[in-house]
Amino acid sequence: MKRSSSILINKENIDSIAIGGFDGMHIAHQELFNNLSQNGAIISIETGYASLTPKNYRQEYSRFPIFYYDLQNIKELNGIEFIKLLKSDFKNLKKIVVGFDFCFGKNRACKVDDLKKVFDGEVVIISEIKLDNFPVHSRYIREFLLNGQIEQANRFLGKEYKIYGKHIIGQGIGKKEFVATINLSIDEFLLPQNGVYISKTIVDDCEYNSISFLGHRQTTDGNFAVETHILNVDNLEVKDNIVQIKFIKQIRENKKFDSFLELKNEILNDINIAKKYFY
Repeated sequence: MKRSSSILINKENIDSIAIGGFDGMHIAHQELFNNLSQNGAIISIETGYASLTPKNYRQEYSRFPIFYYDLQNIKELNGIEFIKLLKSDFKNLKKIVVGFDFCFGKNRACKVDDLKKVFDGEVVIISEIKLDNFPVHSRYIREFLLNGQIEQANRFLGKEYKIYGKHIIGQGIGKKEFVATINLSIDEFLLPQNGVYISKTIVDDCEYNSISFLGHRQTTDGNFAVETHILNVDNLEVKDNIVQIKFIKQIRENKKFDSFLELKNEILNDINIAKKYFY
């Protein structure tokens, strides 16, 4: 679940900060955080485009408090003014940690070398992080997800890609004709490529092995859906309307079947594949 907000943290105690966008909170971001002091904090610059870990969900992936700065409120500040703002907000600031490609100030005019000139404390520059000689960046993780390459995305994230959704009433066919599913409405998160996935689903703070589908229900009503089936559990009641899905591996892409029977047989086959993975 989401961790508590950073607004309860006393800024006076913070002596080091890591600055960035931090969508994904992936392994390269974690390397920045590893260079913070005990009294460190994370400064997240909000552009409005975060879709891997939207603003209110990032605290889950770090023990350090996160403070959010809206880009629209600071984009006209030059480099000196931006650092002055940070020193005003964190009066005990002695150390700044950034990535090698960090830019700041109006029109992103200032680079890491400029940061060393305008900040009178310690500046730590983290070199580019790679996996198998491939750079770890949020944009690549998005591409992996959109291509159904969940395992690759998870390696770059350093965790299983997870979304949060609101429990909604589905079309009701699954429970009657196929298998029971929990249907979700997803607003903020990037969804992986349409298809069927081995997954884990968190309901009321309990994690279950599951199989999840997202895409247009081409064989039934044609509507877009995100739904998850809990393996080996019957008639699970959802009390908290917020449900989480962790994606582990794609089984297949979405496709249209010629009959309900063909669809049902494929669903049962998908479930067997997931069960073999877990059990």
